Amino acid sequence: MRYILAGLMLIVCYGIYVIVRDMNRFIIVPYEVKSKKIKKKYTVVMLSDLHNKSYGRQNEKLAKAIADCHPDCIVTAGDMYTSKAGTGFDNALALLGALSEQFPVYVANGNHEHKTSDHPDAFGHMYEKYTRRLRALGIEPLVNSHVLLPEVHVDLCGLQISREYFRHFRKKEMPAGYVDRLVGHANRDYFQILLAHNPVYFQEYADWGADLVLSGHVHGGIVRLPVLGGVASPAATLFPKYDGGRFDLHHSVMILGRGLGTHTLPVRMWNPGEVVVVTLLPEQGGA
Repeated sequence: MRYILAGLMLIVCYGIYVIVRDMNRFIIVPYEVKSKKIKKKYTVVMLSDLHNKSYGRQNEKLAKAIADCHPDCIVTAGDMYTSKAGTGFDNALALLGALSEQFPVYVANGNHEHKTSDHPDAFGHMYEKYTRRLRALGIEPLVNSHVLLPEVHVDLCGLQISREYFRHFRKKEMPAGYVDRLVGHANRDYFQILLAHNPVYFQEYADWGADLVLSGHVHGGIVRLPVLGGVASPAATLFPKYDGGRFDLHHSVMILGRGLGTHTLPVRMWNPGEVVVVTLLPEQGGA
């Protein structure tokens, strides 16, 4: 019996070690996406689900690792802070501020930013202060809006869907034309990038006309298992179809980052944080 108990203790200690390690480290994950619409090589770093975590003092370690990727721009796919009373966003702003001194930064919202904007009664002026400080850094949030990057022939769009599409246990059906009503028609002439926090609606984003979807929200499934992948999603579903990585659907590609932080359940296991680096390349025969 004592050998069994000793074995169990070793397993528990190893599990705690993995959790502590993965909650405090991140990896760089590269992808390449080719299109005839792309004019030249262009590198995008995508961040998501930081939840105000800091890697090093004022996120210096994370900012340096991102700068070392030599991106042409930085984008966020939401949840840079947590919608919890008494929490803040200083670590997120320190990171974005440091990056904005070197690179263009484009910020989209997740469900946590959206929640604080919807409920000032519960969160005070948290969202207003956050966006005001972003603008002071020269960063304009993309909330159902677009920005053109003509030098590379990219239309970058930040999508904010209703929070009813983040419900637990089951996916709410999204009606046809919903994304068009929020952001207008996709720009078919440009390479259309959609920053869309919730990856569950990849089919709807592809139907809208996204060439590339950059997403987050699922935190890699929290715990990752060999073959099975991520175990749980924020929607309280097990082994979600979209847990992290690259997914292809007809003409569209979705790259789903596994995020950088945690909230509510402070666990990452066999699932370190991710800095996603997407290199856009002109396909032979492109413009």
